[in-house]
Amino acid sequence: MDMDFKGNSVLSLLYHGTPPKLPDPAHAMIALIDLPPGDPGSPPHRHSGPVYGYMLEGEMIFELEGEPERVIRAGEAFWEPGGDVIHYQAANNLSHSWSRFVVVMFCVPGVPMLTYVDEEELAARRDRRAPRPN
Repeated sequence: MDMDFKGNSVLSLLYHGTPPKLPDPAHAMIALIDLPPGDPGSPPHRHSGPVYGYMLEGEMIFELEGEPERVIRAGEAFWEPGGDVIHYQAANNLSHSWSRFVVVMFCVPGVPMLTYVDEEELAARRDRRAPRPN
């Protein structure tokens, strides 16, 4: 990847990789999400397209179907493929302060970006969830 910035600009590469297939046609959204101390975030859900994010402040517990949960800290980037993958957690890992991140989301026009997963589907797919920490 070659970028030539002039003047005093500084480039900090946050994520580099091959993106998953984007919906065709695709609609893009950018959102700033603030999680209060200890907030569990949205219940399990899926996105209609890929999501790219950057943690601005705090820490987030992040868990996608098939992957163990992990902590994303301020200054780190993350992504998820969207589609059929369940997003289990995006919770504030801090009990004493807010956490904040920005996301760029791609979706199919007219299709909700976020769809909640019901208990029946969670039960049917429980074998796809990574083991939970004790």
